[in-house]
Amino acid sequence: MAEYEIIVIGGGSAGSAAAGRLSEDGKRSVCLIEAGGNNNNFLVKTPGMMPFLLKNANWQFDTVPQKGLNGRIGYQPRGRGLGGSSAINAMVYIRGNKWDYDNWAALGCDGWSYDDVLPYFKRSESNERGGDDYHGGEGPLSVSDQKWLNPGSVAFVEAARNLQIPVLDDFNGAEQEGMGIYQVTQKGGERWTAARAYVEPVRQQQNLDIKTKSLVEKLIVENGRVTGVQIKRGRKQEVLMAKGAVVLSAGAFGSPHILQLSGIGPAAHLKEKGIEVAADKADVGANLKDHIDFVSGYKTESKELIGDSLHGTVRMGKAIIEHRMKRTGIMTTPYAEAGGFWRSSPDLPAPDIQYHFVPAMLEDHGREKVKGHGFSCHACVLRPHSKGTVRLNNSDPTAPPAIDPNFLDDDRDIATLRTGVRHMQRIMEAPPLTDFKPTNRHPIDMSNDDALDALIRERADTVYHPVGTCRMGNDDDAVVDSRLKFKGLDGLYIADASIMPEIISGNTNAPSIMIGERAADFIKADLA
Repeated sequence: MAEYEIIVIGGGSAGSAAAGRLSEDGKRSVCLIEAGGNNNNFLVKTPGMMPFLLKNANWQFDTVPQKGLNGRIGYQPRGRGLGGSSAINAMVYIRGNKWDYDNWAALGCDGWSYDDVLPYFKRSESNERGGDDYHGGEGPLSVSDQKWLNPGSVAFVEAARNLQIPVLDDFNGAEQEGMGIYQVTQKGGERWTAARAYVEPVRQQQNLDIKTKSLVEKLIVENGRVTGVQIKRGRKQEVLMAKGAVVLSAGAFGSPHILQLSGIGPAAHLKEKGIEVAADKADVGANLKDHIDFVSGYKTESKELIGDSLHGTVRMGKAIIEHRMKRTGIMTTPYAEAGGFWRSSPDLPAPDIQYHFVPAMLEDHGREKVKGHGFSCHACVLRPHSKGTVRLNNSDPTAPPAIDPNFLDDDRDIATLRTGVRHMQRIMEAPPLTDFKPTNRHPIDMSNDDALDALIRERADTVYHPVGTCRMGNDDDAVVDSRLKFKGLDGLYIADASIMPEIISGNTNAPSIMIGERAADFIKADLA
């Protein structure tokens, strides 16, 4: 029975940051447990190979049927392996809005205001533009400008400019509202995952033990304290003990799933699934929020856009060779090259709609192949009111969780998305995007609320930002306190997007890394 000072469960965005920081000084024995593999391969490292990660390094979760989406089963891709979802995402570097974190503090999360978290964002970041008041220049996470841009993405930004929409070159600075080209988590034309940033530099240290392809079956709870972890590697079951702390960083789906498998969660639900209750905690797996997203698609005759054709195949084949030799060209694309933020009402404290422009036609998360060339744009609701749950399907640790985002349950969400989609269409049908002579693949009367709502319910789904299922707060129902300690059991911390008390206004990778950084500091201080 191996024993460590600290065990970190999950090598994703937050878990990599936490494990890397906790082990970097060599003072503590740290074990990092990851269900997937190393993700140190061509598919993960090459940004343009992202579509091929749908069946690789991916849990490929589904939701329960969504009544707000005509009963459809939604798709929930989540990263599997070191780097977690930072190994399969679109690499867009966004922190959220200043207001988000000030709101967390106002909700009772002491020490989580924007001024509190900004130093951690800066510490984590190595922006190729250098450090300034908003950015770090020497951190482990490489953030860069894109090395290659599709003409369609440039046209999207110019179309916004022609509509008098502000154009920004930094969405993580003084202002967030406007359109522009996204910065990405890449280095030298390769994807820079959280694992490459935080785990690889310390991999050879004797105090860090990395166990990949190790499925956590449950936490070990003894006398009100989490003392270890039961894992399965291949056919072998092992128990690992932690003298100091267990850090649960399995994500907004994985963390509540592991807790419930361990008997920590809503007592009635656990008993129904045949799980012995170790701690009755109703909010474990509750408060799930995610960004509901609608994708428009336009077909063009122009082959400058990325597409499925003989020309497109030959072009991408040459691009792969170029990237292998020089790390330049089309294969450095994050696909979501451009986009931005928009406020649907001037009364709002921050933008409530985000756009991601993709210079290719996209259907069903890329799982449906579309012939020809074109472009797409996502519109997502940044601060949805609808809340869902993560529950057990059964007591089998290898079974996926029952994920219910409860999309569009609150009518305010579809009203916001409706407004955002209409605004998006104005940009998509403005010059110079019109130079591509685009044809809308799903034409309707946009002025008709009923027709637009029907199209949204037929096509909307996640844009991959689940949070909130182990919420932080100072109230009795909260799952963790403001230092990320589990409320009700000793020895357990949670560090990932599940602790967010409210969803942030943007992509969740960078905030998850920030949470991992903060967790490491809290744990070092507590164990000193």
